[in-house]
Amino acid sequence: MKIKATFFIILLFAFANSFAQQQYITITGDKFVNSVLNGEMVREVINNVVLTQGNVRITCNHATQYLSRNEAELDGNVVATQDTLVITTSHGFYYGDERRAQSNVGVKLYDKKVTLTADTGVYYFDLDKAIFQHRVKLVDTASTLTSRQLVYFKKLGKSISVGNVKIIESKNIIYADTLVHFRDSRVSIADSRVKINSESNNSIIYGNHLEDYPDSSYTMVTKDPLFIQIDSSYVMKKDTTAAGIDSSRVLQLDTLVIRSLKMEAYRDTINIFKAEDSVQIVRGNFSSKNDFTKYFRGKRKIITFKLKPLAGQPVIWYDNSQLTGDSVAIILINNKIDQLEVFRNSFILSQNDKYKERYDQISGNKIIIHFDESGIHETEVFGGVHSIYYLYDNNEANGLSKSSSEHAKILFVNKRVDEVKLYSSPTSEFYPENKVTGSELSFTLPGYVKYNNRPVKNALLENYFGK
Repeated sequence: MKIKATFFIILLFAFANSFAQQQYITITGDKFVNSVLNGEMVREVINNVVLTQGNVRITCNHATQYLSRNEAELDGNVVATQDTLVITTSHGFYYGDERRAQSNVGVKLYDKKVTLTADTGVYYFDLDKAIFQHRVKLVDTASTLTSRQLVYFKKLGKSISVGNVKIIESKNIIYADTLVHFRDSRVSIADSRVKINSESNNSIIYGNHLEDYPDSSYTMVTKDPLFIQIDSSYVMKKDTTAAGIDSSRVLQLDTLVIRSLKMEAYRDTINIFKAEDSVQIVRGNFSSKNDFTKYFRGKRKIITFKLKPLAGQPVIWYDNSQLTGDSVAIILINNKIDQLEVFRNSFILSQNDKYKERYDQISGNKIIIHFDESGIHETEVFGGVHSIYYLYDNNEANGLSKSSSEHAKILFVNKRVDEVKLYSSPTSEFYPENKVTGSELSFTLPGYVKYNNRPVKNALLENYFGK
């Protein structure tokens, strides 16, 4: 008997719970008209209509209640409320069994934290879930988001957007095919055809996966990211005048292009940008291939080095010179390279403009290159210095000099070696032209490697966007 009583009580509670879930809607108004439509009992309610079901309250000008289906069609100044939630439209439907409201003629949702509008929308009151479609726009105090479709979870403050997604936050704009956004933390996770516009540093990052964490000022982009930044700088340009040849400083726009497999940005006081794995960089006559690049934007300093033990040395090209080393530091002033430092196993290879088979070479433990507006004007080499420099007389080949020392200083004029100074135990050998011609490759220093995979800006962009 106890078992039967217990079973009866369980059934009673289940029935009561089912009844609560299937709670019927009630509608009041100024005028009621009852009729039968297609064999179904229908009630029209006119003027000052109020529909209630639990904590859901809807007002409108006119309602058609389908009694057996527990549904109603609502028309004219429709306003649905639940606690702090307010939904408005000009025409809609309410489905009591599902506690669901729907409109296909333009709908607006407001919950004191966000305003959400679209051409069509559905809201599930028990799930605190909205599904809005077509010309969707979500606005809160920190951002504005537009998309083709959006699913919004009110309690979680979470939205999932699909199709032509665009979110504007402070000085950043994110575009994507899909985006998950959390209102309180402002975290965004985007996928497929991602694009980030940053007004603060005039840059654009493309990729296929993005994670943005504004509270920690951190952004990560993976799946073939591409970074583009446009800077301005001044260069010296020769002007031909009636009085002869003069030079003047001319404003020039430089585009920095970086490709890699992963990119990270830290936008705090340090303001660091990182590119990792298969990094390719091009800017003007400067380019690089390396395993890892760290760009300190505030300090205007770029560092490249090996991150993985099996990765190759960073390779840097500038004009007709190739530089390699275990790590490279680049100092920028006014958006132009001011100094370049190569550390450990440092090597410079410079090709002659006229004699393409001839490469000046210098190696050492550390190399510092100084730049001015015309290009390289001085190079210093420290520790175990070895060098090979080809000599010229009136631009005609005239042998080479092979030397070594502990410290060397090379001075340049018009991008050519003008003077070489050796310090601390210097030695030097001269080879006449008849010993050099046709045998250039026999005059190489240990560590000589000529890389032919120099990144080219147009190729990087074409490979990403297509021709």
